[in-house]
Amino acid sequence: MFKKPYEQLTPRLGRDAIERVLEMESGYVLDFSDRTFDDFFFATVNIDASAQSHLFSGRGTSKAKRLRAFIENAQPHVVAKVLRELWEHREARVAAYAASVPDISEKTQSLYFSAIARFEGRADQIDTTAIEAFEPSETLEELVASIRRDLDAKKPHAAIDRLHTYCMKRFATLIRKHGGPDCGKDDPLHSRAGKYVKILQQKYNLTPVSDRIVKTHIAVFQELNPIRNDQSFAHDNETLVTMDEARFIFDSVTAFLRFSKVIDGRLFED
Repeated sequence: MFKKPYEQLTPRLGRDAIERVLEMESGYVLDFSDRTFDDFFFATVNIDASAQSHLFSGRGTSKAKRLRAFIENAQPHVVAKVLRELWEHREARVAAYAASVPDISEKTQSLYFSAIARFEGRADQIDTTAIEAFEPSETLEELVASIRRDLDAKKPHAAIDRLHTYCMKRFATLIRKHGGPDCGKDDPLHSRAGKYVKILQQKYNLTPVSDRIVKTHIAVFQELNPIRNDQSFAHDNETLVTMDEARFIFDSVTAFLRFSKVIDGRLFED
């Protein structure tokens, strides 16, 4: 993440353009209510604002202040996607209610997209939004925090063993939430992933493409077992996975977690 105040993330003119385009001066963001604001983030970037409140905290409770905090705290490429989707939302309002939407100049529009480009140009971090505390647990929260610390420090290879632990816990919880049997200590990661994929196949009418996606990813979790044992800090191993290999593993695992959560809907809501 940037780890910089909102005021330092883009040049002043770019920041002013974001504020003007999104009508943030009065504390609002476009025409969003509190509910539709949260719904927007879930629909566009699969972020549950209540479950991932840390992304929106630190500046206040108005929608504009929450968005400024999000720009500070979220991954750069996620910020860029949100800003692009907010522009599309604004354009839809212009098409439907032109008279009620403030005009902006071409220069402001250009500065707005220049600000987005800055975020996209810095999008070299692994997207950690899928690695979340999915149930109340101090141990789980610290596990998630420790993984994110290593990823923020651009050390994915150092977090491979904890990624394995996280996935073991998450699949066990997913299986249990769907009424499946508790996973035993001897159930390896790929077996847990396979059981969950089987639940998805039985419970949902998956399209052929979705079915192929979830089945293909079982192999990723199978490969993560020997990597965790022989090429991570889980044991006194002399050889670790390379940075590029670790990034690929994280990207693959988090892609599956995001995709399966979309299929499952808001599984972790109370």
